[in-house]
Amino acid sequence: MKTSWRSASLVASAAAVMALTTACGQDSPPAASQNVGATAAPGDYGSIGAGSGTGGVGAGTSAPASPSASSPSNPAGKLSVSTAEKVGKVVTDSLGLTLYRFDQDTEEPPKSNCDGDCAKTWPPVPADDSEAGEGIDKALLGSVTRADGTKQLTVGGWPAYRYAKDVNAGDVKGQGVGGKWYALAPDGKKAQGGGAGEGEAEQAGLSTRKDPKLGEIVVDKNGMTVYRFKKDEAWPKPVSNCIGECLKKWPLVEPVDFADTKGIQEKGYMVFDRTDGKGKQQTINCSPIYTFAGDKAPGDTNGQGVGGTWYAVRPDGKLVGASE
Repeated sequence: MKTSWRSASLVASAAAVMALTTACGQDSPPAASQNVGATAAPGDYGSIGAGSGTGGVGAGTSAPASPSASSPSNPAGKLSVSTAEKVGKVVTDSLGLTLYRFDQDTEEPPKSNCDGDCAKTWPPVPADDSEAGEGIDKALLGSVTRADGTKQLTVGGWPAYRYAKDVNAGDVKGQGVGGKWYALAPDGKKAQGGGAGEGEAEQAGLSTRKDPKLGEIVVDKNGMTVYRFKKDEAWPKPVSNCIGECLKKWPLVEPVDFADTKGIQEKGYMVFDRTDGKGKQQTINCSPIYTFAGDKAPGDTNGQGVGGTWYAVRPDGKLVGASE
């Protein structure tokens, strides 16, 4: 979908971001702060459960008993790679149904955090009878033991799920749901071709919205509120002090090209390399940004003020309702 805010040249944008990386040390540093984030349940987009352990996946080609994605007992059969419009290459089961991963899960070690009602909407894919088809590296397939003792398929360490609303081969209605669910790419990473989940309008990678209580705040492509951590550092260079368990509650915002933003300040808009091996993270005005696992739906601001250290972000990167 072509829109005016996407018309800027990606090359020009990249050059602008590179120029901005030297600007982080030109402003006065914010006051130091203490404390860490608090926890909250993810809610409708995935309730916290349990599951641990790894193992191999048995080979086999038994035919699925039913084409319904909502049946948790359906084996995956021979996995393959399909190309979904706006999403790109995704892993599909023997029926052509898309497989998904959940941001609240972990891959090292593999662990599923989707149980109860969550598992009814996102049925875990059984590891039994799964095998690698064309385009799938069998070395990436494994399993995780869920809380009920069943084995769930993993791809690249990530537990695999179907989406109950995907009823036809090629459906990708679960892509981007809640800002936490994404189709599985063949390497186990998120399918990043874009495209909104069912019922969600496509929008800029980062944009703003007018919150009735907080005013103008930054949101991600799924409409989820973006936050800053007061214990982080922006000067003389960005440093994230949210690591380990903290990142499960406050997922980092991955790089978003400035050409894919709307209403965000350009000064200090840059990406930095994290020191914990979690890759690159986006900043606004050089400050690392995150979403909150406790926000259940677009428009939620449950992370505002948590622990006295987490706050929503203004378009210029400043904290909402707190001093720097």
